[in-house]
Amino acid sequence: MRTRKTATKSLACKVRITAITDTMQVLSGKWKIHILGALLQGGKMRFMDLLREIDGIAAKMLSKELQDLEMNQLITRTVVDTKPITVEYEVTEYGKTMEPIIDEIANWGVFYRNRLHGKAD
Repeated sequence: MRTRKTATKSLACKVRITAITDTMQVLSGKWKIHILGALLQGGKMRFMDLLREIDGIAAKMLSKELQDLEMNQLITRTVVDTKPITVEYEVTEYGKTMEPIIDEIANWGVFYRNRLHGKAD
């Protein structure tokens, strides 16, 4: 009896699937890519600036997502000794490696929206 070779049994495929799973877990949720995109475009930003920049996100959700991004070393949180205390967020060098991916997602989104609305090239 002949066994059928499947893609999921190859080591290269398993490594790729694991890498994709890891990436999706780090960027899971509705807001993380928006937050990274805003910080990549705007540079260092304060919490309230991010809250105003990202339409529809609640303060509690922004706080949670920023903590997750910081835990995964994609952003840094800096407490500035001012009156009142200011907190600034910035993309780390490691986080900047996400820029081409986020740019490509944005490009695909423009392409998709144009295609969906009949404006394809």
